[in-house]
Amino acid sequence: MTDSEILKTMARYNQWANRDLFAAVRALPEGEAAKQRRSLFKNIINTLNHALVADRVWWAHLHKEPHSHKALNEVLYDEFENLAEARAEMDLRLIDYVDALSDSDADEPIDFTLLSGAKGRMNRRMILMHMFNHNTYHRGFVVETFCQIPAALPLIDLPVFMRGAGGMRNMPPHLVAANSF
Repeated sequence: MTDSEILKTMARYNQWANRDLFAAVRALPEGEAAKQRRSLFKNIINTLNHALVADRVWWAHLHKEPHSHKALNEVLYDEFENLAEARAEMDLRLIDYVDALSDSDADEPIDFTLLSGAKGRMNRRMILMHMFNHNTYHRGFVVETFCQIPAALPLIDLPVFMRGAGGMRNMPPHLVAANSF
């Protein structure tokens, strides 16, 4: 699998995992998504907002544009359905971006400044991989809260996606052949 194919696969996995996680959160008993818990972001909605804020910050870096975010714990959407819609839009935007990304653009180094003020540099490919990895990390936070409810855990691991639960049907045909195992 080429680097480009890996990015395309990860963008689709990210969309699938977010979609399934949001569906699982939607199915929780009333009030569970906003219920205060012992966790870094205090509840499921805040955790999901954090992942979206981070994606928007990195999206701006990818495009060498400013962003308006001041804190990574910013709550963009109190209403779950508005958050779900914004998440779905970002996931589609990432897929479209990755699908159109040339290898030379993927390798271009991007200078950025984190919200902390620290400066950094990564190429677009690594920024995208960080975005997908960061989403996975925080989906794990949300899944952990399912144990506190208790509720059935959503099965959103990459191997589940790759073996067909979402992976093959969401991949472009040329990637399906490359990923059949």
